Amino acid sequence: MQLFSSFPWMRRFASGFAIVSVALLIIVPLAACGGGSSSGSTSSGPVNLTYWSWIPGMDKQVALFNQTHPNIHITWSNVGSGTIEYNKLFTAIKANNEPDVSQVEFQTLPQFETTGALVDLSKYGANAVKNQFPTWMWNQVSLSNAIYAIPQDGGPMVLYYRADLFQKYHLPVPTTWAQYADDAAKLHAANPSSYITDFPPRQPGQFVGYVWQDGGSMFSISGQSWKVSINNPQALQVASYWQDLIDKKLVKTDPDFDNAWYNDLQTGA
Repeated sequence: MQLFSSFPWMRRFASGFAIVSVALLIIVPLAACGGGSSSGSTSSGPVNLTYWSWIPGMDKQVALFNQTHPNIHITWSNVGSGTIEYNKLFTAIKANNEPDVSQVEFQTLPQFETTGALVDLSKYGANAVKNQFPTWMWNQVSLSNAIYAIPQDGGPMVLYYRADLFQKYHLPVPTTWAQYADDAAKLHAANPSSYITDFPPRQPGQFVGYVWQDGGSMFSISGQSWKVSINNPQALQVASYWQDLIDKKLVKTDPDFDNAWYNDLQTGA
């Protein structure tokens, strides 16, 4: 599949802007009539769109897209990832200087939808690509029958483990959460400097993923209102499970993607 695809609705929209959620690198233009950072187009020139994304090598993909789509010109910027980008994006929206396209994670899409700045892409033919994605993925960009993003990257949560360490300490590969906790205790008992994993304190998306895996949901839509449930049975069960491992000091709690986290990842600590 192409990294970027062009659709009939790939043009400037009325007002607001669209988002590319982390999933299949299909670019969707964001709107900005009467505002936004794009310079638009003239009758003799291409449509000019701005795109924020943190993916390494995106500049090369954008260059290829521009080369093969002479009527559209994408200007890409890496303004940071995660919270860094989101804070800048919220500020840009308030200043009416938002990019035309922006990459965000699935779990943050509802926050941006509440700003009223997003374009409902269903009005511009987005449903034409619906069948290219699994239902569960498409549902994450659809809110109240509106489509506010095109998936760009996504997949199930998986377990990565060091096979050599599991063999060294005679640990079975866990297939249940109870077995995972048992392995955590056995590993730390055999080597007090080793931990089965790190539970990052600033990664709410990971926690929400665990809740989904357990059959729960942190939010839903009821009519025209949001229904938020952070203390549903599944969420409480997930929180209790991990809090028990933390209290027993069987997992680390270092912030993810900092130096200590990368060092442990490389050394197997």
